[in-house]
Amino acid sequence: MPTVSSAGILEHEPGDLTCIVEAGLRLSALRAALAVHGQRLSLDPPGDPTLAECLLDDLSGPLSHRFGTMRDLVIGVTVILPDGLRASSGGKVVKNVAGYDLAKLYCGSRGQFGTVERLALRLHPLPAVARTTVLDADWPSLHHSQLAPSAVDIADGRMHVLFEGSARAVEAQLRALGGDEAEPWDELRALQARLPGRVRWDAQAAGLVRPGPRFAYVEQAREPVWSPLAERVLEAMCRPS
Repeated sequence: MPTVSSAGILEHEPGDLTCIVEAGLRLSALRAALAVHGQRLSLDPPGDPTLAECLLDDLSGPLSHRFGTMRDLVIGVTVILPDGLRASSGGKVVKNVAGYDLAKLYCGSRGQFGTVERLALRLHPLPAVARTTVLDADWPSLHHSQLAPSAVDIADGRMHVLFEGSARAVEAQLRALGGDEAEPWDELRALQARLPGRVRWDAQAAGLVRPGPRFAYVEQAREPVWSPLAERVLEAMCRPS
């Protein structure tokens, strides 16, 4: 049976690893409620944004290496269009292709297409163990290895690698990679927050590199570039009926 764990969580299906939440719910509140069930939304951007902000600004953190961004974790959405019409797409299951995928359209839209009312989210189990090692940056070697990190960030020439899973599996991967254990993720998210520009990473130098999803965080913020298709969609949505 679906459960409701906290204000702002409209429905939670622990067995299906999904939940439906109000858009104004903050990530910290969702994290605390899901932890009781041994689950999480695998999204860890800096600060404590609302779920609507996570979607509209396409927020993500170190865990995007393995779990993707908000675009990959939202499976359904209810939105309010510019003309006041309420629209929904997606559903409560991970494999759902019902209707037009509004969640993908709204991801990173910064409110241009309207506001978000509620979201259906894909969840993951909390790992039994999480440990991090820090070593000299050598992304190509790690990338071509058999190791399976949950997060990899590069800053100041050092590579920070998070392994999650069973105690035995994590210990084996740490031993194989080497380095020094640390807990750097709060500092790395703070560094990300200080670097307002996110660009595609093509091996160029940057203040913070997330090589898996090929993000680089830089000091120079850039205006979002809309594709011609997105511009036409926006014009159609804003046109008086």
